[in-house]
Amino acid sequence: MGLGMVEIVVILGGLAIGAVLVITVLGVLFGMVRESGARRDLDHTITTGALPPSLHPRIDPARCMGSGTCVEACPETDVLAVLDGRAHVINPTSCIGHGECLRACPVDAITLVLGTEKRGVDIPMVDKVFQTNVPGMYVVGELGGMGLIYNAMTQALQCMDALVREVPAASDGVHQVVVVGAGPAGMAASLAAKKAGLDYVTLDQESVGGTVLQYPRHKLVMTKPVELPLYGRVRVGEIRKEELLDIWNDILDKTGLQVRTGVKVERIRRGDDGIFTVELPGGETLRTHRVVLAMGRRGTPRKLGVPGEELGKVVYRLLEPERYAGSRVMVVGGGDSALEAAVSLAEAGADVTLSYRGDDFSRAKKKNREKIEAKIAAGKVTFAKQTNVTSITPDLVHLDTLDGPDAVANDYVLVFAGGVLPTKFLADAGVHVESYTGQAYAPAN
Repeated sequence: MGLGMVEIVVILGGLAIGAVLVITVLGVLFGMVRESGARRDLDHTITTGALPPSLHPRIDPARCMGSGTCVEACPETDVLAVLDGRAHVINPTSCIGHGECLRACPVDAITLVLGTEKRGVDIPMVDKVFQTNVPGMYVVGELGGMGLIYNAMTQALQCMDALVREVPAASDGVHQVVVVGAGPAGMAASLAAKKAGLDYVTLDQESVGGTVLQYPRHKLVMTKPVELPLYGRVRVGEIRKEELLDIWNDILDKTGLQVRTGVKVERIRRGDDGIFTVELPGGETLRTHRVVLAMGRRGTPRKLGVPGEELGKVVYRLLEPERYAGSRVMVVGGGDSALEAAVSLAEAGADVTLSYRGDDFSRAKKKNREKIEAKIAAGKVTFAKQTNVTSITPDLVHLDTLDGPDAVANDYVLVFAGGVLPTKFLADAGVHVESYTGQAYAPAN
């Protein structure tokens, strides 16, 4: 005997209710797992004292209503979480300063700050249009604390919007603006200058791409699209280094943007007439009404200061991991760049030793910690923790360890000890530098 319409409706209704219950239960279980993971991350952060690398959110618990809009807005997905009705920064090392959390918060409970009490960040002093204390000289991008490509470019465009409106006309032998650096900020500033019809010169001590060139191959370097003058929208959500460099070259081809590469700016002086003299190698000089410093902070790598560091086998960036296959390579450092390099080298077939003065990787992003820990556990990377390099010879690296002196057979040394702020260069130009130890900083809009 067949089922009647009423019976069929009842059965279908029961199945629907059952499906809803299953989905609800799965959602609850997923939420519990996610919350458990967030609590573990927060406990790890508290235990290790992990610190954010640069610009990051500070949450006022008295204002926070636990809406979770900041969590949803953050492109990095694992920086923030709502626990016990309040938002928390659970993975500070993963924060790269998007600023989306601040814009998404409905109750203004978030402030973006630079540095911490334990780790200060030195930033040239600038006003709201990124002009330094030296009239006519501007600082944008990584040198000004904006390492994120989107923020660096946006900051440069805001700077140029103000500069274009007040820069004097070009005159005999005096350019309107010289842009120092052809990384993301420098490219954006140069495009804005070209679009405005300014007499501009763009210089870079290496090649077009700036700091991006120093990343390991395949590293993701941009997570938000940006609109560039004369070129249009760079329509990417996530992009790899090689693809971004292809875009830079495409920009040059399509816009006719001119960049002088391989030219190191040695000194900049502002005359009593307000005109800057930019000193280049070989006695060459450029005169200009305005200067935009879009230099990276890593242009001058921090060195170890040990005997043998001048040997040719010691380098400060990794471009082609494959060329080290089969070689004995020591990576020095414990930050993201060092860990990414060690993982890339191990995957390329190098015999990798990672020397770090600390005993964990609390400075690095969670995903990089997980990758390096997996390589160490698998025997692909040897972790020489709590060690310091004392000297380097053609065949060995000498270490100071907790158990005394040691020597490791070695073919190459890659040092990732961070970059040196060009303090003398800025001081010679008259630019004041301020140390941020957790002070509020306005992000690019």
